[in-house]
Amino acid sequence: MVYLKTDNELALMRVAGRLTKEALQLAEEKVKPGVTTAEIDKAVADFIKKSNAEASFLNYNGYPKSICVSVDDEVVHGIPGKRLLKEGSIVSIDIGVFKDGFHGDAARTFAVGKISPEKQQLIEVTEQCFFKGAELVKECVRLGDIGYAINAHAERFGYSTVKVLVGHGIGRKMHEDPNIPNYGSRGKGVRLSAGMTLAIEPMINAGTFEVVMRDDGWTMVTKDGKPSAHYENTLAVTKDGCEILTV
Repeated sequence: MVYLKTDNELALMRVAGRLTKEALQLAEEKVKPGVTTAEIDKAVADFIKKSNAEASFLNYNGYPKSICVSVDDEVVHGIPGKRLLKEGSIVSIDIGVFKDGFHGDAARTFAVGKISPEKQQLIEVTEQCFFKGAELVKECVRLGDIGYAINAHAERFGYSTVKVLVGHGIGRKMHEDPNIPNYGSRGKGVRLSAGMTLAIEPMINAGTFEVVMRDDGWTMVTKDGKPSAHYENTLAVTKDGCEILTV
């Protein structure tokens, strides 16, 4: 069931969204060669706690950390730990914040020091994919149009969109209806209504769209070992467009 948010509920989601944005900005400041992924997780967890909020991901279906930190060929759900970030890598950080009954959810991919032009392009195109989809969002648009736009932009650069992982509705729960694939057919899928709140999150691979799960039961990696990038925002559907809550 899709839940349409009231004006009061949207006001609360703006607060959760703002904190999510600020947590990502803090994470970006921590991304440097020699830093462990656990250090980034701790800094963000401390910030969320000081904001009288909760980390949406902590203990979600058993997930053991506050944020997801995925490096190079890791697509999503990388578990922070002792791993040191290395010059030339890219790191995708996904953060959820729960505040006053509502969630915010956003992700970015950052460069660790100086990276190759190929990796830089992947990061930029992934962000562009999000906005190609977001610019279509408004009442009565179908989700297939959004997914089509995201996938078409990725394929122009020879990239692929992950098929088994999708965006989602968001609000009082981290994952609500509807699912939001990053691919689709024009004129197909759920029709958007004002008051819907969505987490649109292109996951774009430099090579194949196929992914596999590591033995930790969480981390998804590209099957061919090529890098992947992630860009996500929480947004609210309006009659004439959308309001992005995490930028």
